[in-house]
Amino acid sequence: MLSLVLPKGSLEKATLELFDAADLTVLRGSDRDYHALIDDPRIERVRILRPQEIPTYVERGLFDLGITGRDLITEAGAEVVSLGELRYSKATSNPARIVLAVPQNAPWQAVTDLPDGIRISTEYPELTRRFLEERGVKAVVIRSFGATEAKVPDIVDAIVDLTETGSSLRKNGLRILDTLLTSYTELITNSAAYADADKRAAMEDIALLLRGAIQARGNVLLKLNVAADKLAAVTAMLPAMSSPTVTALANSGMNAVETVVPKRGVNTLIPALKAAGAHDILEIPISKIVE
Repeated sequence: MLSLVLPKGSLEKATLELFDAADLTVLRGSDRDYHALIDDPRIERVRILRPQEIPTYVERGLFDLGITGRDLITEAGAEVVSLGELRYSKATSNPARIVLAVPQNAPWQAVTDLPDGIRISTEYPELTRRFLEERGVKAVVIRSFGATEAKVPDIVDAIVDLTETGSSLRKNGLRILDTLLTSYTELITNSAAYADADKRAAMEDIALLLRGAIQARGNVLLKLNVAADKLAAVTAMLPAMSSPTVTALANSGMNAVETVVPKRGVNTLIPALKAAGAHDILEIPISKIVE
């Protein structure tokens, strides 16, 4: 039913891992294969292509569904329908930012300080031109095809580039002057596919599974038993998505408790629960959380 296009390159590994966690495992002959399969009746065709091309392909109806970044959608000026953000990325769960960066010792403290004729290298020339024109800056925007941060100061005066942590910019003696765009990865479709009731229902199912897999990341299920007189003390220590589930056991005076907790910190939480009177504590991985 659906044709799907996934990003190749820096986001490829994280995307394939996400689909695997969502029980939508992408199958292909090799890492270089642009054709793939997903064993799901809702997905008929899968391609893995450059993320820069995906917004245009989806907009034109060559694919019903695609994954790409908001930065690339904006750069292409593509008219697509967003089915929502997928908050994962190649390095962290933080959003990527398109930033204007200048040398550490540059005198400029704001975009409006930039002089006419300043040379700016970027992989986002259209986005950069629009941003600068709106602020009255007359710049020479030069398209970059990679290693953008290495071109300052010998080739250009400043850059507009994608960053998650800013570490690469700092290593290259650059500081961020302004942020043009904050970008998460998005699941997108086109207006024709979105208007088709069957395709829309299938796409929403896929989106639900992907969001559930993302929501489960960094969380585990804790199950434990506790005596009635210790129940209040134990449950007070437990974070939960709503509240812990408590079930009275056949053994009089005992309760079973279960709740979802962050994986981070569980190493100190479990001993504390044990000390408070919990026992038979189980830590269980979670594949999906669908709220």
